[in-house]
Amino acid sequence: MAAPAALLTESVLGWSIFTVVLLAILVFCWVYIRKYQSRQESEVISTITAICALAIALITSALLPVDIFLVSFMKYPNGTYKDWAASNETRRQIEDTVLYGYYTLYSIILFCVFFWIPFVYFYYEEKDEENGSKCSQAKNALKYTIGFLVVCAALLLIGAFVPLQPPPNQNSTQWEKVKYLFEELGSNNGVDALSFSISSLTLIGMLAVITYTAYGMSVLPLNLIKGTRSVLYERLENTEDVEEVEQQIDKIKAKCEDGRPLSLRDRRNLQDLEAKLQTLRRRGRHLEIAERSCCTKVGSALRPLKILLGVFFILVALLFTVALFISNLDKALHSAGISTGFIIFGTNLTNPLNELLLTLQPVFPLDYVLITVITMYFVFTSMAGIRNMGIWFFWIRLYKIRPQRTCPQALLFLCMILLLIVLHTSYMIYSLAPQYVMYGSQKYLLQTPLLTMDAVPGNQTAATTKICDAEAPEDQCTVTRSYLFLHKFWFFSTIYYFGNWAFLAVFLIGLVVSCCKGKKSVIEGEVEADDSDLSDDEYMH
Repeated sequence: MAAPAALLTESVLGWSIFTVVLLAILVFCWVYIRKYQSRQESEVISTITAICALAIALITSALLPVDIFLVSFMKYPNGTYKDWAASNETRRQIEDTVLYGYYTLYSIILFCVFFWIPFVYFYYEEKDEENGSKCSQAKNALKYTIGFLVVCAALLLIGAFVPLQPPPNQNSTQWEKVKYLFEELGSNNGVDALSFSISSLTLIGMLAVITYTAYGMSVLPLNLIKGTRSVLYERLENTEDVEEVEQQIDKIKAKCEDGRPLSLRDRRNLQDLEAKLQTLRRRGRHLEIAERSCCTKVGSALRPLKILLGVFFILVALLFTVALFISNLDKALHSAGISTGFIIFGTNLTNPLNELLLTLQPVFPLDYVLITVITMYFVFTSMAGIRNMGIWFFWIRLYKIRPQRTCPQALLFLCMILLLIVLHTSYMIYSLAPQYVMYGSQKYLLQTPLLTMDAVPGNQTAATTKICDAEAPEDQCTVTRSYLFLHKFWFFSTIYYFGNWAFLAVFLIGLVVSCCKGKKSVIEGEVEADDSDLSDDEYMH
């Protein structure tokens, strides 16, 4: 009875912490989305969709530490299995529980990315373009969404039938080869199809990480350290600009006081100056509100804390950069090669983050807290990058992300990008700490023969405790389900490897650019030339 009781206790502990984190994630997602959504254009369905999509992505990442915890706590520090984990059947049941969790969450992610988010997005696009009935809007939105469903079906089919191993008989007929593919599909219960689809999305997430997260990791801490410009100085500068523009307008209007029409060039200049004057006056109203705002005063009082937080963030960014560089360098020097996805047998170079996680892992939930902090750090830095850059399609700027001014379509785009970024976070964490993600703190007993007096191996053996790595026997070390799920296809791992180098390069470029930039405005992003006066109502009321 002791073994089942121990199994139940440790399983309940792991899943209880996961439940607490789940509730915290839901609260965070609700506050996060509500902060950025527009008050005037708020839509219930888009808000719920954005909150659920972001929550699913974060919950999937929160499952990783539970996965690592369960495989690690199957063993004692001396490398032997605990009594409740001695049976292969028991270990398989625990692994299947985590695997079913991944099945469920990844299936929901596919549903959100390829159906629900595109459908809600196109539904509101149709609402903006025509005043038809809701039925016609839904019909048109569904018509556009079918394209995403076709892509999803194609990815599932490719993942299902791409052979990871050649047929055992190379001289078999075409029918026997097809039969072999269907047998492989049935034997893995569709895991390869789902894994291929998720890996494809993770590949897109890698591009988002390289674009937004790498830049955000540099711009967020430096903005906290540099702070914002003085409100009083900005108001004075804005007032001078208003007076200057008004003088230029009066000068142009003076040309037509005698009844002569203005030239085409003067009319264009007058139109541009009037638009600029309107923007400056709106900017002045926002600066006036910011000067009276309690948030501005509290922000000034918390300036030392912001500097400390910025220093902490830049140190964390440098830690991640060093860990990622060491991990990639280790793979470049000691991996099995490009055709294996740069799989590495053991850790040859000391990785500081990997060592820290291995040290914290036995004291659960310290490693869980650290992984959660890493995930949240990626989200915040990604959001900082998206907010500073906006959402772009090549050279076309689609949307701007601003607090309380983000339209429903932009929110859906935002959550789609963050969802893909968090998907890639699982591989980023593996890159930062490969040993921890694969095996946790597991160890195994290596039997080595004892030498006789003649220095010849004898019949007696001695057990040596070693940390689990890729060279360990399969029955002695249990690999996490996350690693197996996201590393089935070697070519994805190869692309991720080169993506890590691109991430490091973009981070260094972003760091130089952020250092060269001056302080940002206290109303950064609140006033743009293409905003309407009606949008100011969100701040006036």
